[in-house]
Amino acid sequence: MSSSPTEPGAYPATDPAREPKGSGRPAKPDADASAEDSAGVQVLMPQMGVSVAEGTIVEWRKRPGDWVEADEPVCDVTTDKVDVEIPSPASGRLERILVEPGATVPVGTLLAEIDAEAKPGVAHPEEHLKGAKPPAPDAARAPAPAPAAANGEPDRSRFYSPVVRRIADKHRVDLSRVRGTGIGGRVRKRDVLAYLESAEGAAVEASPEPVLHIESPYQREEAGAPPPRPVEELAPGRRQPMSPMRQAIARHMLESRRTAAHCTTIVEADLSRVVARRRELREQMRRRGVNLTYLAFVTRATVEALEEHPKLNASVDGSEIVHYDDVNLGIAVALEDGLIVPVIRQAQRLSLEGTAAAIADLAERARVKRLEPDEVHGGTFTITNPGQFGTVLATPIINQPQVAILDLEAIVKRPVVVEGTEGDSVAIHPMTYLCMSWDHRALDGADAARFLGSVKDRLESWEVSR
Repeated sequence: MSSSPTEPGAYPATDPAREPKGSGRPAKPDADASAEDSAGVQVLMPQMGVSVAEGTIVEWRKRPGDWVEADEPVCDVTTDKVDVEIPSPASGRLERILVEPGATVPVGTLLAEIDAEAKPGVAHPEEHLKGAKPPAPDAARAPAPAPAAANGEPDRSRFYSPVVRRIADKHRVDLSRVRGTGIGGRVRKRDVLAYLESAEGAAVEASPEPVLHIESPYQREEAGAPPPRPVEELAPGRRQPMSPMRQAIARHMLESRRTAAHCTTIVEADLSRVVARRRELREQMRRRGVNLTYLAFVTRATVEALEEHPKLNASVDGSEIVHYDDVNLGIAVALEDGLIVPVIRQAQRLSLEGTAAAIADLAERARVKRLEPDEVHGGTFTITNPGQFGTVLATPIINQPQVAILDLEAIVKRPVVVEGTEGDSVAIHPMTYLCMSWDHRALDGADAARFLGSVKDRLESWEVSR
């Protein structure tokens, strides 16, 4: 995902000699102009955590000439882990944008400049040029200009952010029919929503959906329908670039599969006592503003088991295994466009209620993109919870450089054999599978089995008031 700082759109525009001709960027001031003569306030790519060295511009919320207030977001930036809003450092008029959407630049790069001496309500120079034709370029020397929108900006009407694409996919909107109001005609989220509210958009949204997914093997075949065509002759689909987060996930998962010697061990746990204890505590915790989930119980049992089996609270560093004193527990959170793993620091210090509160806080801030970059680094063990979506078995990929990841599956009522004083009987109990992928470079099967057995015993023997 990384781009060189010298790519078009990725470098500070303070050196006019490096600006490619015909780039379509706003014109730059005379290089001889002194800094004292300029009232421009710089908007820089900020330092977003000690482990973050670069960011990618997702979208500019303002265009050159727009008025901005201090601390008002001017653009959205994504890193390999989190999305952040870049606020304006001062009130004024956005003078120029120096980095295009989609460009990845290092921390400290100049993104834009704001004229802090401008006054609100005063027309900016471009407004006096509306309707005026730009001077014709010298055909003998200048290359063909890039396509431009009506306002003279480079044409960005075909560049769509992941958010815009998701909305369009959900409502089956042809984005070429949506008029963009962003810079260079770029289609923004508000443009798609406005289109859906219009008569044309409402008609598109109201169109009937296909009965089955187009790739379903169970589609009805109409009488006399021709045989399926070879794959290479199917109607073309559409391509869309991976979002920066999707690219980061892809790289990280492939690296983990290539690096770790993955093995998976699975145990079945009876959560009858956990269900009973949750029933006892849930209402009183709800009154204190805490949502007590089954994940909180599994997390507490996992943290205690990690203290008992410290081999799993570790990471691999070359030919060494690093063991950690604190349990910094990563909790995987599913997002609309990917996955993120915020970390609960020193999880061993938290009670059941504190653990539940910490999980809820991180998950909520992850979904509204309010995590700090350092909150998604430094984990020593990870728990993922696909069971909330109904899955019953999985083999998760280890979150490098950790040595294991625990997967909590759906809690399902199943008939089980219960041993009693009068013999065996069959009863219905809430059961789940705990699936753990582990790195055979650092652990052996006995280590994994003992750890999972410890988690299982804690869950099945949870103290219940009677």
